[in-house]
Amino acid sequence: MFYRETGQFKTTYEADSAVFPILQDRIGIAAMLVFMFVVVPLFANDFVINAIMIPFLIFALAAIGLNILTGYTGQISLGTGAFMGVGAYACYKLTSIFPDVSIIVMVLTSGFFSALVGVIFGLPSLRIKGFYLVVTTLAAQFFLEWAFIRIPWLYNYNDSGAIEVPARSSFGVIITGASATPTARYMVVLCIVVAMTWIASNLIRGRIGRSWMMIRDMDIAAELMGVRPLYAKLSAFAVSSFYAGVAGAMMVFFWLGAAEVESFNSDNSFLILFMVILGGLGSIMGAYMGAAFIWILPILLRAAPEFFGIDVGADTMEHINFMIIGALIIFFLIVEPHGLAKLWQIAKEKLRTWPFPYA
Repeated sequence: MFYRETGQFKTTYEADSAVFPILQDRIGIAAMLVFMFVVVPLFANDFVINAIMIPFLIFALAAIGLNILTGYTGQISLGTGAFMGVGAYACYKLTSIFPDVSIIVMVLTSGFFSALVGVIFGLPSLRIKGFYLVVTTLAAQFFLEWAFIRIPWLYNYNDSGAIEVPARSSFGVIITGASATPTARYMVVLCIVVAMTWIASNLIRGRIGRSWMMIRDMDIAAELMGVRPLYAKLSAFAVSSFYAGVAGAMMVFFWLGAAEVESFNSDNSFLILFMVILGGLGSIMGAYMGAAFIWILPILLRAAPEFFGIDVGADTMEHINFMIIGALIIFFLIVEPHGLAKLWQIAKEKLRTWPFPYA
C-alpha cells in the first residue's frame, strides 16, 4: 500500500539499477539526512553529540571498512583497531610537520598511510585464508600496538606517550582542540562519513566490488573467470584499511582530543567485528545498524532508570546492561544469523505485499 513499486516505471537502465529504485526508500534516506544535518545540530545538546552521535558515526565508518574486507571479500581481520591507530598517529605527525594545511586534508591523507600498512599485512592473504588469516591480522594488531609504544617519534617524544590534538580551524571555524564546539566537530565528521559511505556504495556496485564478491564466493572460480586474486585481495585490504585509518584519525581529532595506545587495542578490533557481524555481513546499512546497536543502545539502557525515576546503582546497571546486550545479541543472531540488515530487508519485502499474505 504505502511501500509498493506500483506505478513507478523505469525507462532507463540507470534508473532500474539505482541504489534506491523505490521512491519511498529515497524519501526515507532524504529524511534521515535532514535529521542528521539539520535536526541534530539544532536541537541536540552537547552530551548527545559528544557521547552518542560523533562516536556512532566514527565506528560506523570503521565498520564499513571492515565490512568491505570481511563481508564483501571474505577476508577475516582482527587488526582494525591497529589500522585505526595508524591513521591517528599518521594524522598527528602530518599536523606536526604541516601545521598550515587543513586538518580535514590531513585526516583524509592519513588514510593512505593506513592503506599502505594494510596492504603490507594483507600480503599473507594471497597464500592463506580462514583461521590462519585471522591469526596473521591479530599478529599485525600486536605488532602495531608495540610500534605505537616503542617508537617515540610517532608521538613526538612526549613524556606521557600520548598524542594530543592541537587547535585547528577550517573556513574560519575551529574544529579541533578544546575550544572547538561539539556541533562543529560533528558536522565535519558527518560530512566525511556521508561522502565516504557514498564512495563505498559505488565501489561495491562497480567492477571492483564484483571482483571482491567473486573472491568471497569462490576464489578459484573467480580466478578462472579472469579476476586476479592479487589485485582483488590487496585492493580490499587497502580500501578497508583506508576507511579504518580515517576513522581512527577522526576518533582522536574530533572525539577524544587525546589518545594513548590503549585506544587502539584489540578490544576495538573485536568491537568493530561485532558491529559488522550483528549488523550484517556484506551490507553498508548493516554497518550503521551494528554501530547503533553496539554503541547507542547501551547508553540508552544506562540512562533508562534515571528517565523512569528508578534508583539503581551504577555498577548494578552496568551488569544489567551487559546481560541485556548479550541476550539481545544471541536473540538476533538466532532469529537471523545474517544480521539486522537482513531483518530489515525481510520487513521491507513483507511490506510490499501487506496486507496480503504470500502466495
